[in-house]
Amino acid sequence: MRFGADGHLRVYYWTGSSWSAEADVLTASDGDCEYPTVCGNYSVCVTRQCTCPQTAVGQINFLQQINYRQPSHGCFLITPISCDHSQYHVLMELKDTAYIPRYLQYGMKTELENCKRSCLSNCSCKAAQFRFIGPGNTMGDCVLLNEVFSLTNNEGALNKTTLFIKVQNSSNLQASPSLVSSEKKSKRIATIVGPTIGASFGLLFLVLTCFAFLFRRRKGLEEDEEEFLDQVPGMPTRFSHEELTVMTENFSKKLGEGGFGSVFEGIMSDGTAIAVKHLQGFGNVKKSFLAEVATIGSIQHVNLVRLVGFCAEKSQRLLVYEYMANVSLDRWIFHGKQEQSLTWDVRKKIISDVAKGLAYLHEDCNNKIIHLDIKPQNILLDHNFNAKVSDFGLSKLVGKDESKIFTTMRGTPGYLAPEWLHEAITEKVDVYSFGVVILEIICGRKNLDRHQDEDDMHLLSLFKRKAEEKQLWEMVDKNSIDMQLHREEAVEMMKIAAWCLQSDYTKRPSMSLVVKVLQGLVDAETDLDYSFQYPPITRRIAEAKQEREAVVGISLPFPSELSGPR
Repeated sequence: MRFGADGHLRVYYWTGSSWSAEADVLTASDGDCEYPTVCGNYSVCVTRQCTCPQTAVGQINFLQQINYRQPSHGCFLITPISCDHSQYHVLMELKDTAYIPRYLQYGMKTELENCKRSCLSNCSCKAAQFRFIGPGNTMGDCVLLNEVFSLTNNEGALNKTTLFIKVQNSSNLQASPSLVSSEKKSKRIATIVGPTIGASFGLLFLVLTCFAFLFRRRKGLEEDEEEFLDQVPGMPTRFSHEELTVMTENFSKKLGEGGFGSVFEGIMSDGTAIAVKHLQGFGNVKKSFLAEVATIGSIQHVNLVRLVGFCAEKSQRLLVYEYMANVSLDRWIFHGKQEQSLTWDVRKKIISDVAKGLAYLHEDCNNKIIHLDIKPQNILLDHNFNAKVSDFGLSKLVGKDESKIFTTMRGTPGYLAPEWLHEAITEKVDVYSFGVVILEIICGRKNLDRHQDEDDMHLLSLFKRKAEEKQLWEMVDKNSIDMQLHREEAVEMMKIAAWCLQSDYTKRPSMSLVVKVLQGLVDAETDLDYSFQYPPITRRIAEAKQEREAVVGISLPFPSELSGPR
């Protein structure tokens, strides 16, 4: 049994390879809407539907949804509460709304106005919750909240509850009973107006000076960055933003969207088709841009997507690649449609192509390059279904004499090797991710698929069970007749995947050895351990954010979270 951060008390059982939730102890009595984080902060839950309160003070709305596509992320105050300007604090009234109604039994007995006044006079109070004891009674239960988590609709309850959310309203200067008299305020304003004007001029001068300094510094950093790019040996063509705007017809044909920006189709003046990635964001964009240009700007390999050019102009950061007509691998293996299914020969060729590309990165470059984000979305296919590894935004350059490196966790949940939890990594993290990709290609499904039965949801757990039952053939993509005709060969390929997925990274093969096995030059290892470690952090994040394209700098959880249910 474990009490989760979401407020749920769940009972788990061990399936033999993973923990599975058996029952939620509190749901039956409490209801889904009475958990503190079901809808995020300041959001109202009604039959598990999350909405942002629309009530306003005057003509001003104070709350805004964090993500309109995902209402459960909650809402935020457009203007944060400031204790330095408490004279502008007002209460936004939400009728028939409560924060876990049963908590009212611990409230103080007082009148409504006293409850509101108590919250306004206490800066730690973020909201006041009030419920009249009974009809005709002026007294009620008052609870002051120092945090506002998920709210619930209390309409239809015997005793109605009203919630008052504290907001910052600089435009509302109406005095409340707790504020000083208007006469004292006017005297105070007269006393401070002279010094304030003088201080304002001084502050303005200081702000302008700082702004000029920051502008020069930022300009200097951009110039340093552009100078760095010009010094990278073998750099591809440098385009202006205007040229790329013309080539992409004002970025009108979007091919896809990833973790760092969108990709658009374009045509160069000589008729060559290109794909232009427009990086968007802040800190990570610059790092991703520099990493990608520096990594693949000077390397060429038939199984690596070629960087045609780039644009580094003021705040614009764009990368220009060769155009890949059949887009990314995930479009072909995760759809579940017979008419679009890849044949066994094509899948085998794709696996071989990716292996060759990774072997080149790991062993044949001047510096070893660890990709760190191998997944179907980063494997592109040309018009003949030749596979090429792409998206080097998270890659890491390693010296030839370095066996291990320390770096922040990066990559995509579901493809992260177990050793990420210990921080020291080698190129074998790419080998692990490659093993996951092999399984996805052979099985025609994602490593976490919620459409499957509970026991089959996690691909590695299913792989372990089928290996023990000697029924790996049952995992081969059932949506492809050709794959079913080549089940024996597909099962042998799955054993190569198992070799790449060994929990002990020293027992995984190098990518050059994998290439030799695929070419039939050497035999694959047969003494394999199918007890694959699927790190708890990887499982937890994969379940919550399976659709997210890239995760950078994941924070490690507490040891109690890593241990799993007990």
